[in-house]
Amino acid sequence: MWIERKALAQEIPAAAALETRQLSELLASLGFPVDGVASREGGDVLDVDITANRGDAMSHRGMAREVAARLQQPLVPIAMPTLAEGKPVVEVRLESPACPVYSTAVLELGRGTTPLEVQSFLLALEATPKRLPAVDASNELLHRFGHPTHAFDADRIRGAVSVRWARPGETLVTLDGIERKLVEQDLVIADEAGPIALAGVMGGESTKVTEATTRVLLESAWFDPKPVKATARRHSLHTDASHRFGRGADPHMAMVARNLLAGRLQAWCQATLVGAWTAGAAPATAKPVPLTGTLLARIAGEPLALAEAAEALRRLGCATDLDVGILQITPPSWRHDLAIPEDLAEEVLRLRGYEHIPSVLPPLEGPPEPLSHAYLQRQRLARRLAHLGFQQTVTYGFISPEADAAFAAHGNGAEGRTLVNPLGQEYSVMRGSLLPSLQAVADQNLRQGAREVRLFELAPVYSSSPAGPVEQFLLGVVWGGTLGGEDYLSPARAVREADLSGIAKDLGWEGLSPLRSLGQGLFGFELPVESLPRMGARIIPAFSPFSRFPSVERDLSLLVDLGQSHEALTSAMRAALPKDALMDLRCVDVFRHKSLPEGRQAWLMRMRFQADRTLVGEEVDGWVAAALVAAGSLGATLRA
Repeated sequence: MWIERKALAQEIPAAAALETRQLSELLASLGFPVDGVASREGGDVLDVDITANRGDAMSHRGMAREVAARLQQPLVPIAMPTLAEGKPVVEVRLESPACPVYSTAVLELGRGTTPLEVQSFLLALEATPKRLPAVDASNELLHRFGHPTHAFDADRIRGAVSVRWARPGETLVTLDGIERKLVEQDLVIADEAGPIALAGVMGGESTKVTEATTRVLLESAWFDPKPVKATARRHSLHTDASHRFGRGADPHMAMVARNLLAGRLQAWCQATLVGAWTAGAAPATAKPVPLTGTLLARIAGEPLALAEAAEALRRLGCATDLDVGILQITPPSWRHDLAIPEDLAEEVLRLRGYEHIPSVLPPLEGPPEPLSHAYLQRQRLARRLAHLGFQQTVTYGFISPEADAAFAAHGNGAEGRTLVNPLGQEYSVMRGSLLPSLQAVADQNLRQGAREVRLFELAPVYSSSPAGPVEQFLLGVVWGGTLGGEDYLSPARAVREADLSGIAKDLGWEGLSPLRSLGQGLFGFELPVESLPRMGARIIPAFSPFSRFPSVERDLSLLVDLGQSHEALTSAMRAALPKDALMDLRCVDVFRHKSLPEGRQAWLMRMRFQADRTLVGEEVDGWVAAALVAAGSLGATLRA
């Protein structure tokens, strides 16, 4: 956020005596590092980094409060005109608890424009002045005092104004000219004709202030941060107003900001007040939070007097009451982040100065914990795939509902993995598969001209359960593109399923191939990490000495269906044969001819047996008969 030095000095005069470097170091010591300094409109402007929990600091007044607390110097009182409230000129209905207070006024505009010093102030903050007093005054107040306001063209409003949830099928053209389809979770400002603004986010095109506007209806309200943040994220509409309301504005500033806005219009363009009124009331102040000396000393690392803590917190605007060794602290209305005793203790240390916290090495108790077997297993898998030429990727754990539906396993519905407050629709589901993300990365690489892509990812996926999402680590592998072609002896060819099947076997996978075609010559698979050999397990079988006894071979000529899977047939036959005696089982010939029954083909299956003894014909014939029975369970018959 940009902070103009001249405007900051208007709020805290003591800041004017500091050089820019000194002021930057002071802000950094308070937890607000300065990312850069620019010279605009004849003065220095500081780019201050403000954390998401400090919405109160997103203004010159908020930053001045921090500087004043550290320097122990007073702030300049806010010069606020007093408006006599009376009967509403336009009825305002608060139909949602998300807006408890709505201060407003109607003014007749006269002649005049935005003062040059205000235009210069806005330009210094990279905000373009519109030279419309109602608009520029609202923007100036937002940056100066941190409370968003808005001005409607009062003559374009139809009937009463209400703050309510959007209704099914409603739309709104916002000030950026985009028509937005509203959902029932959107908080809107509406008149009798329909929505005229997204509450706390952006006004509507139909009631915007123009050069032809003669009467304005002012809005200065307080909105619950949660629906404002959700609406801004849902519509990808992040504005200065939504940033402040979404991080928590001061509800007691609603009437103050309304009066300041009306006062500026009266001063800048001789506006005449028609009426001022407030609907609802600001929420009750927070309850006192107790802080004990024991907790304060534990967090500080040394004993600190509660009286010293009370004095520091008072400088931040807190009300304090020290009673029988417990400090009761009531945070000010603009500090929503002070909710528990630990928050208050941290504020005392921050204002006291982090350099005063003693440096102490943490105690070392015992040897370090060994690395988990699961971590070592993932590390081994990653290293092996890297040796095979694959590149490890890291993708988002959240995907869109559409991408999830294309790969979701049966019984793993997205409703059990959908986020309540997502970053956006495209990141609203906790993924149940790694393949959508890997496919997207592979497709992008192929579009950029890559001849071949070899990607893998080791990451958690989630399955729905009554108790919530259940995490499981998977290995996802994707391979596609063109192999070879570099010279005459290695002709180019497309990646085939068998290539990736070999990778699964290399990693120790046993059973049917888990391959999946991803389109455009891409193939992939994903496996539970826990189903692969653990760290230390041997993937290469242990050496067995060669037998001194001769081996025995037997052939079976089988008639099988044209669509018969070789893997399924060999698996069934192997299961029926003795593991210690079966040395090899393979198909050595395939015969297809019109002389064979329609839809059938002949496979010559060769079995080789060997043991540490002489095998006799009767037992080998029994094994062959068992293999024939197993093949028959898949529809294979002995060829005549």
